[in-house]
Amino acid sequence: MRSLWPSMTSNSEAPASPLVRGRLRAFAQRPVAVRHDPDMDRQSILRCPWWAGTAGMLGRRTWLTRSNLRLPSFDTAQSRLLGHVRDNIEVPTCRDEAVVLRTHRLGKADRFMTMLSRRRGRIGAVAKGVWRTSSKFGARLEPFSRINLQLAVGYTLDVITQVGSPDALGEPLTGNDPADMAGRMRLETADRLIAEEFEPALHQYQHLVGASRAVNGGTSDRPRRAMLILDSYVLRALVVAGYAPSFSNCARCCVGGPYRAFSAARGGVICEGCRPAGAARLVSETLALLGALLEGSWSETRQMPDHVAQEASGIPSAFAAWHVDRNLRSLAHVEC
Repeated sequence: MRSLWPSMTSNSEAPASPLVRGRLRAFAQRPVAVRHDPDMDRQSILRCPWWAGTAGMLGRRTWLTRSNLRLPSFDTAQSRLLGHVRDNIEVPTCRDEAVVLRTHRLGKADRFMTMLSRRRGRIGAVAKGVWRTSSKFGARLEPFSRINLQLAVGYTLDVITQVGSPDALGEPLTGNDPADMAGRMRLETADRLIAEEFEPALHQYQHLVGASRAVNGGTSDRPRRAMLILDSYVLRALVVAGYAPSFSNCARCCVGGPYRAFSAARGGVICEGCRPAGAARLVSETLALLGALLEGSWSETRQMPDHVAQEASGIPSAFAAWHVDRNLRSLAHVEC
C-alpha cells in the first residue's frame, strides 16, 4: 500500500504523485500565525487577500494593499488545495480573565455568555457545545464563576476555546438562599452599570470580585451578612460609574449637614430648603451606616441594630435603579 507522506515511503516504492507534492509545498510555504503576545492582548493576524483566490475564504475578504504587507509566496492553485485549513491557521485569539454575569441558551447545544472581563470590560461570547454531555468546560461557565479564558476573535461574535477556573465564587453560595440572591443582585448591578461593551472597567471588575470573596471568606473585620456586603458593593460601584451619593453634605447646595432627608433623584441627603416632596426621612444611625459602607469601614458596622440595617438595605438599590433608569429584577427577590 502506497503511503501519502514521503517520510513513510520506502525506497522501493514509487515517489508521491504531483498532487501530493503540491499540497506538501503549500503547507511548507505557509507562515505560522502568532496567536497572542505576552500581554495577552489582541493580535492582528494576516488575512487572506482578495487576490489569493482561496475558495474557503469567500465572503471574508480583507481589503489590504501590497505596499504595507509581506504576502506569502504561494500561487492560486496551492491556495485552493488548502481550503478550510487556512481558516484554522489564521484565527486570532486573545486571553483574559472574567466573571460570568449571565447566560442564555443559543440553539440546541450552544450558550451565549455575558461576562465582565478584567481588560476588555463587558463582553459577550459563544460557548459551543456546552449543553452536550461530552463538554469539557460547560460546568465552569455558570454565573458567579471567575474564569481564565481564551477567545477566538470572530467577525460578529467571539468563541470561547479554552476555560480555566481559578476561583469558584459561586460554590459557597450553594444552599444559602439570601447569599445567592444577594450575589445575583451584584451580577445584575454590574451588568447594568456598564453600558458599553469592550470598554475597560478594571475597578468594576475588582469591586465585583472583592465583594464575592468577602461573602465567601469574610471582610477585613470578621464576616458580615450578605446584605451588608451587597449594599457596600452597590455604593462603591455607583461611585466608580460616576453616581456618587452624598450622606453628609446637601447634594444640591453642598451645605454641610447632618441632614435626615434623602432623595435618590437629587443625589443623596438634602437640606430642608432643597427637600422635594416625597423625600424619605432616615435616622442618623442609618446615614452613619451608609457612610461606613461607602468608605469600607467595617469596624463601624459591628454592633448595628437590625432595624437600622433593614432601613439602610433598600437605599443603595433604589439609588442605583433611579440612576441606571432600569428596574433591577433581582431586587424583588432580595427584599422578600
